[in-house]
Order: sequence, then structure tokens, then C-alpha cells
Amino acid sequence: MAAHRILVTCPPMLGMIEAFVAPALELGLELVPAEVTQTLSEEELIELLPQFDGWIIGDDPATQQVFEAGQRGSLKAAVKWGIGVDNVDFKACEALGIPITNTPGMFGGEVADVAVGYVIALARHTVDIDRGVRSGGWPKPRGLSLAGRTAAVVGYGDIGRNTARRLLVADMQVIAYDPYVDEASLEPGVSLAAWPERLADADFVVVNCALTPSSHHLLNAEAFAAMKPGVRVVNVGRGPVIDEQALIEALASGQVHSAALDVFEQEPLPAESPLRSHPSCVFGSHNASNTVDGVERTSQKAIQLLAGFLQEAIA
Repeated sequence: MAAHRILVTCPPMLGMIEAFVAPALELGLELVPAEVTQTLSEEELIELLPQFDGWIIGDDPATQQVFEAGQRGSLKAAVKWGIGVDNVDFKACEALGIPITNTPGMFGGEVADVAVGYVIALARHTVDIDRGVRSGGWPKPRGLSLAGRTAAVVGYGDIGRNTARRLLVADMQVIAYDPYVDEASLEPGVSLAAWPERLADADFVVVNCALTPSSHHLLNAEAFAAMKPGVRVVNVGRGPVIDEQALIEALASGQVHSAALDVFEQEPLPAESPLRSHPSCVFGSHNASNTVDGVERTSQKAIQLLAGFLQEAIA
């Protein structure tokens, strides 16, 4: 029997695709890499997807229209690579009878490492110093000691929990915000608060949460106004959790001292975004999960799940 053709549109997996070709073939899957920087458009997917039996999804618009087009062709199953599922219409898959899942719990530690790296960068101005030295200077800005400072961790799932553990090791106080978590499940030393209570206590706000209707623009003008003047903001969750226009205004006023953003409302970050010219911003490229270990672990899981779905489909 010919191998099932699988479209792969997840950039981290694509970066190591050669490592997964042989293991996938052993499970009857032929991986076909898409040409993509961050995401394919809905129109591109509608044209492309019907040619494939399965799909390993990145952050692409996996909409009802896309799945309907796929099903009119060969599409039988899909797996969302990684944790976030805000871009995937799971209800459409259920209605169409297309089995689908994601791969949770794969790289909480990896993303937490980047989150804490951003906290340190904002606290100690490490990126500013690098920029200054490269331009011929020798800057010595005064930073903040982490010990005794307070971090608000927004979202206390796998990533948030790993972030909190690392911040606690730095002798920080941690406040967790997550409506689905109770006191009994917290790490020792972490306190729980209802949003936006106690925001004024936080020296750092670290966003780890998924994008849902309730978290969309959770950090808005009202939230920034409730924070301590000079707060530092980190986002390794999803871009639209922060209202970027409100953040730009809070940076301009000094209410927010600085921000480190791995994710944005529009990705890649538009060239005309005012954030690009703000000297107190540090940027990533939605890349916090991208380690050799994390990508291998998550991609192998996605392949195994998809192979299982397709075996059931032909049984």
C-alpha cells in the first residue's frame, strides 16, 4: 500500500524535517514540507490541502472552509503541532468526521526558559547593553535585582507552572492568574489571584496563557492602568492576549517600562508597527518552543497520533 501523503506546515518541524522522514515512512506516512515562513493563507490551504491524506498543522488558519476543501479531496485526519489550538476549528472537524488532536505538555520547560530569559533581559537591560556595545558604546544601565520582586504569571498550565518554578528559584514572589486552577494545585510559594486583583503588586507580568474569547486583549488599557508604574511585560503565549495599541500607549507614557514579545497580534510583525521603533522592546519570532529536543519530541508525537488516526480510518 502506498504511503499516506502528509502536508506539514509547522515551521519548527519543517526546520528538522529530514530527521522525521524515515520514522514517518515506517508508519506509512510520506511527509511533504510546505513552503512557508510562519503560516499559509486560507486560500493557499484550500487549494493545497485536498491533495493530502493528513495534515500536521502549525499556526495556519485551519478553518471550516479549509477542512471542507480538504475533505472534498483526500484529507482524512489532522494533528495540531504543539499546544495552542486557537487557530483550529475543532467543531468543524467533529461535524465533518475528521479526527484531530493537538500535542499538549510537550515543551512547557522550553517556553518557560525563554520567558525567564526575557524577564532577566528586561530586568538587567542585557539587550540594551548588547546594542550599545555593538554601536561602539560601553553602556552601564542600572537594572533590577530579581530577588524580592513580584511576577504575575498569566496562565498556569504547563508553561506557566514551569515559568513559576524558575522564578521561584530566583527568589521572586509569584502570583498566578488562571480561572481553571485552584490553590491546592499551585507550586509551594505561588499565590493565586483573580484577574485583575493584585496587578499593582507585580514588577513583571509574564503572559503564558492560551488565546480564548475570554483572554483576547486581556492586557488592555484598563489592565495596564491597574499595573504598577514602570512594570515590565513579557508575552510567550499568544499575541492577541495583549492589545498592542494599548501596549504602545502604555510604553509611550512610561506606565510600562519595557516589553519582551515572542508573539504578536499579526505575525510576522508588520514593518510599519510602532513597536519596531520603540527602544524598550525586545522581540522574538514565535520561536520559544523551538529546541532540537522539543521539536523532536513533539514532531514524533504528532506523527504517531496521525498514523493512528489514518490506520483507524482504513480499518
